[in-house]
Amino acid sequence: MALGEFDLIRRYFAQAGISHPETRLGIGDDCALLSCPPGMELAITVDTLVADIHFFADVAPENLGHKALAVNLSDLAAMGAQPKWCTLALTLPTVAEAWIEGFMRGFLALAARHGVQLIGGDTTRGPLSITIQAMGLVPRGEALRRSRARPGDLIFVSNTLGAAGLALKQRLSGQSSDDSGLLAALERPEPRLALGQKLRGLATACIDISDGLAADLGHILEASRVGACIHFERLPLVDSVRRHVEATGDITLPLSAGDDYELCFTIPPERRTEADALLRQLDLRGSDIGVIEGKPGLNIHHDGCNVSLETFGHDHFAKPQSH
Repeated sequence: MALGEFDLIRRYFAQAGISHPETRLGIGDDCALLSCPPGMELAITVDTLVADIHFFADVAPENLGHKALAVNLSDLAAMGAQPKWCTLALTLPTVAEAWIEGFMRGFLALAARHGVQLIGGDTTRGPLSITIQAMGLVPRGEALRRSRARPGDLIFVSNTLGAAGLALKQRLSGQSSDDSGLLAALERPEPRLALGQKLRGLATACIDISDGLAADLGHILEASRVGACIHFERLPLVDSVRRHVEATGDITLPLSAGDDYELCFTIPPERRTEADALLRQLDLRGSDIGVIEGKPGLNIHHDGCNVSLETFGHDHFAKPQSH
């Protein structure tokens, strides 16, 4: 007998696990009830992933469960928030218990690792899509923002770029790869939550790289009303991406490909040593890649020349492309 909505909730969603003292009421009523501790602010983000738009429909469900939560936690990381809660809405074409078990295994494993409590959600029938809302706490007035970068600030990225983009490029073209790290970068990104929280009081601006470095850095530039110059040679790249760039001359891949879910942040130049030490402490391969400038616009230096990018990242309303 097929499971109904409430059977799904009882069997897969209402599992005992993480519980926070600020949770007055979790799964089981029309709403969850939360308390915000004194001196804290609530950070809230939501993302929807749609099959054959944001992920391949045949992706392993455990990997999809991980990624669906990870992309939301990455937004919290970019604000310097400590994750606490999430809600989950699943639209399913059929009730395939093995698929749901795998999805929830990946989802709940990442949730447990970062102390995230599932407090509610919804299930319905239709084309496969996943909507997750994540919530976290940040000390009042200390949230990282996009709008506070200043001329002279150094631009950092938290780790290597382009691996997920290369994995997607290979998948779409039918190529095979012997680099398992590329597929892991695409299907199981790691939200930089520890880094985001440690950047409070250090970074002047921050954003997570979901739509490509150039596009997301562009959001900082627009919000802060500044420009930037980045040096392509300083971008941290894994060997596979570096070989691809050298073989094809395609420098747009690490600049424009989405799904990195690293942090891009700006630091006052006198605090460079602190930022470098923090990345080493967290075993991240990030580095400074450029500088904020007063004149609006994004300049990219490569081999001594300025480069113009035609593609500045992922546009959700452009021609759909599975990833």
